[in-house]
Amino acid sequence: MHSKLVPILWIITCGPQVLAAHTQLETVGKTYPIVERDIREEFKQMATGIDLDALFNTHNRYQPANLHPLPRAAGDRVFTVDLTHTLDRDIKDSQGNLLYPQGFTFNPLQYAGLSGGLVVIDGSDPGQVEWFRGSPYFQNHRAILLLSGGYANEVKQELKRPVYYLTHDIAARLQLKAAPSVVVEQDNKLTVREVRLATQR
Repeated sequence: MHSKLVPILWIITCGPQVLAAHTQLETVGKTYPIVERDIREEFKQMATGIDLDALFNTHNRYQPANLHPLPRAAGDRVFTVDLTHTLDRDIKDSQGNLLYPQGFTFNPLQYAGLSGGLVVIDGSDPGQVEWFRGSPYFQNHRAILLLSGGYANEVKQELKRPVYYLTHDIAARLQLKAAPSVVVEQDNKLTVREVRLATQR
């Protein structure tokens, strides 16, 4: 997190409680002169040295270093991804007891499903954003929206729903090659559908 963001967030969230707790109480016991600066003055000084516009602009334009860009789908395509995995080593607990042996094969979809599916779009492409808005996935708030481009904060405000980024590891595991793509669970496998949009970028 941005080093200047932490103090300002603390001021915004905790400052009012600190100031509200500042009341006049009667003196109890021996007192000494206060040598520390008033905390309210500390807050004011910290706040004056921060360019909030630049700070929020940095936040709004954030993209992860491992953001995985995808080209627009050139055609409609459907394929299946099998998430079955075989362990290449033993998995042990903190006491050294064997939990799962090397060679153990499992499918994560047998333990945790993907009921709402995933939708991947390029948030910098207005055509893809509009396609998503007009799709049945827009109303399905269990569907997870991933961006292969654009800024999550802008798309989140425009669509009024949570937005996440597509990273290299997710794209590789799901074999994603183009956007928009829709990923749904079917028979303990994932079905990926690339959608060719009629509108040009």
